[in-house]
Amino acid sequence: MNYKLLKSEIKYHGKVFDHQVDEIQYDSGNIGIREVAVHPGGAVVIPIKDDGKIILVKQFRYPLQKTLIELPAGKLDKNEDPLKCATRELEEETGYKANHFEKLGAIYTAPGYCTEILHIYKATGLIPGNHNREEGEQGMELLEFSLDEIKKKILSGEINDAKTIAGIFYLTEK
Repeated sequence: MNYKLLKSEIKYHGKVFDHQVDEIQYDSGNIGIREVAVHPGGAVVIPIKDDGKIILVKQFRYPLQKTLIELPAGKLDKNEDPLKCATRELEEETGYKANHFEKLGAIYTAPGYCTEILHIYKATGLIPGNHNREEGEQGMELLEFSLDEIKKKILSGEINDAKTIAGIFYLTEK
């Protein structure tokens, strides 16, 4: 570390993340401001059906004003175990439950300004059921693709969600 923290303040407490502003002094003596999105983290699920197809969701993302194809995922509740979150989000978004979860890894989504860590799980032994989507997820669609189809969609830019790309990388490299 080449700085000393002079002051840290949460400027805004939000539903999804808090906005923290830190005043720091570098070893050179210069003063700097660092803004941090303090986020509880989340879980990402790679649901794999018995036929090998992977379930993704197609959903509208408000900040981008675009519809994206992604792996199911969601935000951790305060002090929540990531596996519990993965289990909840799988059923909430897709309607499926899983007999087996395997943690594949974790990623920092935007370490330059955000504390979010996403825990990535593979889910197998899927049991269909009913989804329980939140209000903003009502238009969500389920899609099923083979691993090769997903890779092609990533390379073509049709799938460009970072957590989905990282999840598929973990799935194929572990």
